[in-house]
Amino acid sequence: MHDIEPYYNWLKYYDSSLDKQSPFYGKEYNHDLYSETVYGYYIDPAWDSFGSETLYIKVLYTDYTLGFTVLEFIGEWNDAINNDIMTLKRNIIEVLIQNGINKFILIGENIMNFHGSDDSYYEEWFEEVEDGWIAAVSFPEFVQEEFRKFGLDRYINMGGTLQVDKWRTLQPLNFYDVINSLIQRRLN
Repeated sequence: MHDIEPYYNWLKYYDSSLDKQSPFYGKEYNHDLYSETVYGYYIDPAWDSFGSETLYIKVLYTDYTLGFTVLEFIGEWNDAINNDIMTLKRNIIEVLIQNGINKFILIGENIMNFHGSDDSYYEEWFEEVEDGWIAAVSFPEFVQEEFRKFGLDRYINMGGTLQVDKWRTLQPLNFYDVINSLIQRRLN
């Protein structure tokens, strides 16, 4: 678990700790100190805590002009016990929306489990992005099935062509263009 790092090749384009509009502005990382855990296993110190006990995040890229962000996750997404969506929505998503972000690309290949509850925060998030969208990219199939079971696919685009296995080979703007065109095809 401690070997799973957030994608770091885009740091040359964007660093959330240097972005004054980011929820993680000013954060200093000690890459020698492993302190956060998921399931009792330490995770790489580059992951950011947003208040959940089992789910961590990394803001990989944000473009305020185009209004999009790429968020990578690791851990267990638990809405049933920890209400992770409420914590994510209040501590991260609302800050980004207030700064003009309305397109959210969620990278979920390191989400190990999902426990759903009601969909009210997802519905609220969906309504607040207005002309934007929320895309779940490379989520494990069993997590997508759980999302569908709780009706979250009404708010979050997922599956099919959004299983972009080679997203790391793209630069951030190219990745956004790919996801945006896939979403536009679905919407039209």
